Amino acid sequence: MEKVAGPAFIIHEVSGLHEVPEGHPERPDRHRAIVSAMGDAFAHWTHHKAPKASRDQLELVHHSGYIDQIFDTTSNISDLVPLDADTWAGAHSLETALRAAGGACLAVDLVMQDKAPTAFSAMRPPGHHAEPDRAMGFCLFSSAAIAARHAQAVWGIDRVAVLDFDVHHGNGTQAAFWDDSSLIYASSHQNPLYPGTGAAHEKGAHLNIFNLPCPPGTSGTQIIEGWRKNLLPAIVDAAPDLVIISAGFDAHIDDPLGGLGMQTVDFETLTRDIGVCVRQIADATGGCHMISLLEGGYNLDALGQSVCAHLRALEAS
Repeated sequence: MEKVAGPAFIIHEVSGLHEVPEGHPERPDRHRAIVSAMGDAFAHWTHHKAPKASRDQLELVHHSGYIDQIFDTTSNISDLVPLDADTWAGAHSLETALRAAGGACLAVDLVMQDKAPTAFSAMRPPGHHAEPDRAMGFCLFSSAAIAARHAQAVWGIDRVAVLDFDVHHGNGTQAAFWDDSSLIYASSHQNPLYPGTGAAHEKGAHLNIFNLPCPPGTSGTQIIEGWRKNLLPAIVDAAPDLVIISAGFDAHIDDPLGGLGMQTVDFETLTRDIGVCVRQIADATGGCHMISLLEGGYNLDALGQSVCAHLRALEAS
């Protein structure tokens, strides 16, 4: 009997080399916190090194002039340079961001080739704030959106959904998907909070955007209930062929950048609920794949524990 491939874990050591100014929350220690928390518990996951995204892959989402700007600004630099008010680049930042986008595309390839039942890319920096023409909110390239378009371009997938539970709204993913009925975006996030987008009335040009803004202090139980009542039924109705999770863990109650009340176990519960949603779609349509990409999470202990909870649920799904 042929051995069934295990889930895939995608990372690269350069993820720990993307430097930011001292005191910046999106720091290399995030990479180390995840690896340390995982220990040997996930040794049975197949580990893959994230490749660099190609220019063609970047151009699936980003404007050519913006890509030129990032390459020109970040190539062959030794000192930190600001890309916006809180997004920085150093000597390793371009490679790291390229591998974050490339790792997302590799996750798609692995599940589409049946080399893994699911995949998680733990690459930093995050991507969901990067808009087609600018860096924002620690993000250089919009990895989830790039992966979605890559799935369509390379694998002929019709519809892709990105499900985002980061405490911050993924304005970049929403902007990339707004005019495309084949791309669906669903997000729970704190509001008011950076970047100020994600109101419930923001629905996309084809009613393909689903936002669940949550006031500060919303508990994990309430957030999960919002997904169960509002967002997940919309995803089942949309019946995507691929679900990409933008897995931000800064909705954790201990995270310094947010004010929501998710506990570590809530990320496991929500991920399991997403897995149930994916199985429902697969049963109805004949197939639906799921991958996950790291976004935020800035309390190192909470980040490591929450990633492990997320991985357990991904594997169980």
